Amino acid sequence: MAWQLHYTSARRGPTGRAGFQFVAETPGLPDGMRAAVTPYLSYRPPPDAPLSPDDSELGLFPVSLLYEEVDGRPLLLRCRYLGRDYSGRYGNFFAHAVVAEPEELEGLRPAELWHAAHWTPLPAPGTVLDPLDELTPGAALDPEALAAWLATAGPDDPYALLASLVDAVAGVLAQGHGRVVLIAGDVELIARWIAVVSYSLPVAAAARLSFVTYTADPDGAAQRLVGTTPAVWSAAQSHASHASAFDLRTGVPGGAASRFARTVAGCWRTSDFGGLDALGELAPLNDPAQEGAAALLAMCRGDATVTADEEDAAAELLSRRGSGIPDWVWRDLVPGVPSMGLDLALALHDRAPAELRDAVLDGVVDGLADAGPAALTSALTSAHCDRLYGHRERLRDVPAVAVPVLASIGRRHRSRRIAVTGELLRLDGADIEGALREIWAAPPSAAECVDLLDAHGLDGHGRPAVHPALAELPSRTFTRLAFPGGDGLADPATLRLAERAGELMPGERAGRDAELVQAYGKAITAGPSRAARALERIAGADGATPQLAGEAFAGAARRLFARPPGFRAELLAALSAAGRARLAAQWTDGLPGRTRAGRAPLRGAEIERRNELVEVVLRLRKRGVTEPSLEAWARAAAGRWLAAKQLDSHLARRPELRAELRDLLAEEAP
Repeated sequence: MAWQLHYTSARRGPTGRAGFQFVAETPGLPDGMRAAVTPYLSYRPPPDAPLSPDDSELGLFPVSLLYEEVDGRPLLLRCRYLGRDYSGRYGNFFAHAVVAEPEELEGLRPAELWHAAHWTPLPAPGTVLDPLDELTPGAALDPEALAAWLATAGPDDPYALLASLVDAVAGVLAQGHGRVVLIAGDVELIARWIAVVSYSLPVAAAARLSFVTYTADPDGAAQRLVGTTPAVWSAAQSHASHASAFDLRTGVPGGAASRFARTVAGCWRTSDFGGLDALGELAPLNDPAQEGAAALLAMCRGDATVTADEEDAAAELLSRRGSGIPDWVWRDLVPGVPSMGLDLALALHDRAPAELRDAVLDGVVDGLADAGPAALTSALTSAHCDRLYGHRERLRDVPAVAVPVLASIGRRHRSRRIAVTGELLRLDGADIEGALREIWAAPPSAAECVDLLDAHGLDGHGRPAVHPALAELPSRTFTRLAFPGGDGLADPATLRLAERAGELMPGERAGRDAELVQAYGKAITAGPSRAARALERIAGADGATPQLAGEAFAGAARRLFARPPGFRAELLAALSAAGRARLAAQWTDGLPGRTRAGRAPLRGAEIERRNELVEVVLRLRKRGVTEPSLEAWARAAAGRWLAAKQLDSHLARRPELRAELRDLLAEEAP
């Protein structure tokens, strides 16, 4: 159902007031729709029209038919100039608006309604209008009639004009802004050209093409296709915004038309409405693939003039639309496969008849193998590699193509890296080192690395046989997980990787790094003596990755600092002098600046950390072990009056440590 509204200047409207207003409407108009329609209700005569027209002249004023979408519903608005209003003043017009549900225009081009029977020349006598159960187009603008008219229409070459017009309309639809202006003294001519353009579009695209057959303000019109008169256009102050303005009296603007637009014009020239429908099936007009659609249609019809760029556009369309391409296209393209380029041949392969697919693919692969390194690299785009990977079993006999295809897949799809690695390792006689390094340029997670070693860490006899390009991955994974602060080294997945790498690569860099990671796990979980031995192994891990060893020691030190003072003192006592000095330096360097420097005042947490570390020093001294740098720090940190009072309170229940503190403070710094 569609609702109607009548709008004009009346002496007394439904609300009792005078002036321009809605004088009749269909009951049940959707909420807000009257306000949504109001901005479009205007009519200004052309500047060369009679100022005081009589009844015989009113028919010469251009009729404005506007199509727009408002609040999700199609709006069709027809404005006709009436001359005088009820008071005798000129400037009155009558607007007949139709607001429809979208499905009411299904299968219709709005331009078909130019001469529809539901339009009335004058306002209804009452205030209630019937709903329109169906929008029925007039017969004057059907495709057959328009094709016959176009064959005799001026200017000299109406089909060249049509091609340029189609390109311009396609441009504004693709951009989503701008307008195309049609200039003619006869609004019927403008309506015909709007109808021809509308039929040149798929129905869905035509529904998005807003238009107005006449406006006195082309610069301010919001529609995409705008009609106006020569007098209006001459009087316009600025034409800069109208890069696409077509004077229908003078002919074709300069510039070459696209294949799509030339194809549309050719279909009109021969009344090939099936061709227009085919273009509509392949790509909507505001789709960037419109050139590909025209190229596909040309190839289906055996046109040998399709250029390489147009063929690329056709291949891109096939790739994007996939199963959305009509079956007749694939059927008609198959005979021309031998002469197609790579893009199009690959796009065609997936939909070609089953008996031709293998032959198409084998021809593509053989051609790539013979292309040479530079041409092969250029041809194997990501999209091509994705397509070829789907047929990887047929690539195994051509390593020159298989290796770069697999490398591309593994590099871009991390979830496939392990599977692709196995496929590379199964290639005979291929140089796969570079491909594996490319695939694993980003180090794997610990779990992924375990899966990789489980899948490809053994030879066919169950013996360790890790490929050189893979042997470095555990070390890279450990090092990445060690930063910052070694937290990732304690994860169960990391420890599982360390165990597996140690089994498969003992004595190699990865095996030594695995031992270091295992030592880290013991250092942060074991008792003081075992933790000390683990720290010594980390500090003396010959052959391990230096960055990993450094970060592992720092991370273990940070975690061990959180242990109770008694544990820390026992740990320090169990370390060698060098290990003790290194751990002490890590602990003091990790303190906040004021705590490290012994300055006051300190906050609660800072006081507690200082007090506990001083207690560690005192417990260590009680064991008869000294660490000079740590004692020097403790002496400085406890030497102030307030610090001494706080430490005295902290050690209240340990008189022997109080005494040790007094001895420490009494000693002179070495």
